[in-house]
Amino acid sequence: MNKKKLFINTTLAGVLAFSAFSPVVFAHDALEEGVSKEAYVFDSEALQTLTHSMTGQKNLSFLREAAAVQIEKNNGVQNNMADVYAHKGFAYTGTHTANGANGGVRVFDLKDPSNPVEVAVFADEIPNTWQEKVIVKSVNTPHFKGDLAAVSLQQTSRNNANRPDSVGGVLLYDVTDPYNPERLGFYQLDRKITGTHELYLTTQGNRALVLASNPYADYYTHGEQKDFQIIDVSNPAEPELLWQWDPRELDEVAEDFNGYHWASPDGKTRPVFNHSVITDNNAQHAYVSMWDLGTVIFDIKDPENPVYLGRTDYANNQKGAAHSAALAKGGTVLIETREIANPHGAGYESAYGYTRIFDIKDKTNPVLLSEFKTDLTFDFSAPVVSFAKTVHDPKVHGNTLYLSYYSGGVLAVDITDPSNPVEIARYTPEESNVWGVFVDRNYVLASDMGQGLKVLLKNNGNGHGRN
Repeated sequence: MNKKKLFINTTLAGVLAFSAFSPVVFAHDALEEGVSKEAYVFDSEALQTLTHSMTGQKNLSFLREAAAVQIEKNNGVQNNMADVYAHKGFAYTGTHTANGANGGVRVFDLKDPSNPVEVAVFADEIPNTWQEKVIVKSVNTPHFKGDLAAVSLQQTSRNNANRPDSVGGVLLYDVTDPYNPERLGFYQLDRKITGTHELYLTTQGNRALVLASNPYADYYTHGEQKDFQIIDVSNPAEPELLWQWDPRELDEVAEDFNGYHWASPDGKTRPVFNHSVITDNNAQHAYVSMWDLGTVIFDIKDPENPVYLGRTDYANNQKGAAHSAALAKGGTVLIETREIANPHGAGYESAYGYTRIFDIKDKTNPVLLSEFKTDLTFDFSAPVVSFAKTVHDPKVHGNTLYLSYYSGGVLAVDITDPSNPVEIARYTPEESNVWGVFVDRNYVLASDMGQGLKVLLKNNGNGHGRN
């Protein structure tokens, strides 16, 4: 077998740090010396207490657990799992920060979905980093033809003088043979930036592009590098920056934007940074999750000259926290998930993060259709403030929306009528801590931070091997 957020030094799903000298909130950001810390974190004991009190549901009529497999130790270290992606019958899972990070990307052969086999590890070669997100696509450019993997890379300790070999950015690998990934290139960020938090790999004709989310890049480099970047990876050995953008470039934000916080018209000081990005299938538009600025939409038909179109907005009493996005109904409906760990706050509704659904036929004017809330949204019985009850990532398959929900597991939601979303199934194993979800043919993949890869059969199917 080829076993080749953000200053986080424990198993954190995210952090909010409050500055001692200004009302600045750096969500998902560095906890630095000299800064008072009021952190909302994954407390493992508290999370276990919470999840032990929940009833595990592994055999639902719509979602049935077919397999559960823990990731193997890497260099003698047991890491924990982050996001999950699937391509051509293989699952690719990122890893988070447990036990020092450097868990790399894990590759699982899903030929037999009831028995996933870990067959490779890659992208673990840069010290003191973690690899949350991996996207794999088949690309055909003048420089490379095959299956390309783009991996987000973040330092566990930003710009640390004691860790001079640590750096963030985007690693690029040839995974045409998933058993033997080969490194092709590295798009490296300034060490003052924690790294690329999430990313998306897409194609435009014979061109391959990475869209990268680099939280606080503009702030840390004084504008030299920016939060949202579009990188040409047509030649993976020589990635090239095409364009970059920072929220202070919006006229409605610029005058009231200071230290990466926005004095919004509702009188609140709101955190704004790039957490995540996706595109539609033909890479015509980018959807950028900019926390309390909402989901920002760009026309990227010309990736050297994208055009800002519009963004989602919030009620005055809502925390924004636009975390991730997905598209439905041929790209005319936007799903926006909001990761809120602290369910309370002066001037805000008491609620964990929930999902909002928008009509985006007119991308300059997203229209809110509905808000999907669950029993988790208003359950404040957790022993500590944590990410256990908030929604995390969305994926859409046909008229079904799949949501990863940490201790809630995976929820399936019927969005045939996006104005009236209805929960139709829930998979909640004991001690659930589900980070990501991905739909692949007749099964749903869930990445559980503590328990590894879960394979869930849907529609009472029996699973199928690779096509």
